[in-house]
Amino acid sequence: MTTPNSRAACEQLDQQDPLAALRDEFLLPDGVIYLDGNSLGARPKASLQRAQEVIAQEWGTDLIKSWNKAGWFDLPSTLGNQLAPLIGAQADEVVVTDSTSINLFKAISAALQMQSGDAQRKVIITERSNFPTDIYMAEGITRWLDRDYQIQLIDTPDELPQVINEKTALVMLTHVNYRTGYLHDMAAVTALIHQHGALALWDLAHSAGAVPVELNAAQADFAVGCTYKYLNGGPGAPAFIWVPRRHQAAFQHPLSGWWGHASPFAMQPHFEPTASIRRALCGTQPMVSLALVGCGLDIFGKTTMQAIREKSLALTDLFIALVESQCAAHPLELVTPRQHQQRGSQASFHHPHAYAIIQALIERGVIGDYREPGIMRFGFTPLYVRYVDVWDAVANLRDILDREDYDLHAKRHAVT
Repeated sequence: MTTPNSRAACEQLDQQDPLAALRDEFLLPDGVIYLDGNSLGARPKASLQRAQEVIAQEWGTDLIKSWNKAGWFDLPSTLGNQLAPLIGAQADEVVVTDSTSINLFKAISAALQMQSGDAQRKVIITERSNFPTDIYMAEGITRWLDRDYQIQLIDTPDELPQVINEKTALVMLTHVNYRTGYLHDMAAVTALIHQHGALALWDLAHSAGAVPVELNAAQADFAVGCTYKYLNGGPGAPAFIWVPRRHQAAFQHPLSGWWGHASPFAMQPHFEPTASIRRALCGTQPMVSLALVGCGLDIFGKTTMQAIREKSLALTDLFIALVESQCAAHPLELVTPRQHQQRGSQASFHHPHAYAIIQALIERGVIGDYREPGIMRFGFTPLYVRYVDVWDAVANLRDILDREDYDLHAKRHAVT
């Protein structure tokens, strides 16, 4: 796509956009350009009515009958099957449940258990730049087990071929890096991991709903992800975990709660896991928040991941080109890959005063976010972000930079 040279040209692109009508599915405040869907997705309009249905009718009137009547008991699996096509999974391989961190704990535990027959496999490899909770969960498990497991941090993806060996039990990677937007080649990396007998665990927090994912085609071993970013499930919405059918019989984790039991209402004193993906469940599910996940997933049924990917790349191409042409006089450094095959659905720039600049943009209604060290991060959700939004966002950024209209002493909020 040729870079538009005017706001009017961007408006014309929006008129031709096959995804344009999907913007109407979301509640977007007037005067706001929302480029933070990689942190919290916008609210689907349908979610308010769905919440009212759950609270007023299913809970308020039908009470406990709704576990059966409204399908509450099956909802983690129902939503998992709805989500599955977005990540290249088959039916009954995904459940929506718990948080990403808890699902990581389950997946890491299961992987180490599956590898426990090989006494030399004691190393978990991940990236130093991985989202911190992924590393923290691995640290917690290995410290708790106290069985000489080690965590090996790499600084670049290029190091993987040199560090994976016969001592590697698990390689745990985030498909799209939360800070830079770097996109791993899942199939190639998984194949490399399997060549050395290790298992591959993928975090899809910045992938699901943003880029095409083919877990089964890549022969991945486990995956987790959240629903509150590109899937628009709501703040703190339950996450998901994927276990392929070939691993489900061997999938064991310490959080063996009654919802993962083969006969939960038999009330047996010993745990017997169900034979299905539901063995990844723990305890009673949060029905109100869980129900809202479906509102976000419903919208994906009106398009394809390929169409979303094409617009995502066009939006990020446009943003990068405009920032570099219109803000060339300022010390902005692109940290997101230019190559399409290595880029997720975001664009990140480094600037010495990044936090203050982001706060100034937010004051003007252009919402991105800040990540250490010195990173301005902008997420592009093709379901509702327009080309004209990109043009206006860069115009505001240029004006702030040219005028130095930002407060270097801006108070750091708890959430940046």
